[in-house]
Amino acid sequence: MIMLTEISLTCPVCDNEFTSTAVRDRNGETKTRTDFQEYVAGSTVLPYTIHQCPRCGYAAMPEGFEGAADTMIQLHVWNELMPSVNDVKPTASDKYEAGAKVALWRGEAPRRIADLWLCAAWCCVEEGDTEAERYYRRHAAWCYEDALSTFDGVSRDERAVIAYVIGELWRRIGDERTAGAWFDRVPREIVKAKDQRWIMEAASRQRIAPAEWFG
Repeated sequence: MIMLTEISLTCPVCDNEFTSTAVRDRNGETKTRTDFQEYVAGSTVLPYTIHQCPRCGYAAMPEGFEGAADTMIQLHVWNELMPSVNDVKPTASDKYEAGAKVALWRGEAPRRIADLWLCAAWCCVEEGDTEAERYYRRHAAWCYEDALSTFDGVSRDERAVIAYVIGELWRRIGDERTAGAWFDRVPREIVKAKDQRWIMEAASRQRIAPAEWFG
């Protein structure tokens, strides 16, 4: 079960004060897709973990609303997000797309930006928007690849998991060849064979006989 609450936020770009729905508590059985999208008692918390200013379109997690945004971020928001703000309530995927753009403008790490693109894709699964889902998965995959390409973009003990995620993203996009190459890379990224055996087995399974859910 997901319990919700209303929180008060002040936009760091336009100083607009508004309320947004957030998760107060979550409990119950958790089920996880093979791309790590989680459901708690059949529900997803994604729409309630990112928030967007209804005036200018700035979007972020709650901590992203602390302090004031610098001038460059303000210009990006005013020029690229504000024109798309209208009376139509944004979808959860819309908010995560805006959040990913804001994270890019703030100079956040590729891994962080990739997580936001992936959340946008997960939201599209719930929204039934297959075309947008593939679009967001591509952006997530590219950002995760950028993170792995740097020395400290991903901690050593997480690299195998990220390689698996990239493979699963490309598999779900429909590019089996690229997916297979990333699944094959997973064993080479393992640093603790015993602890990480599960991710090697997952990569092997998803290449040969893909499953929708873990467990």
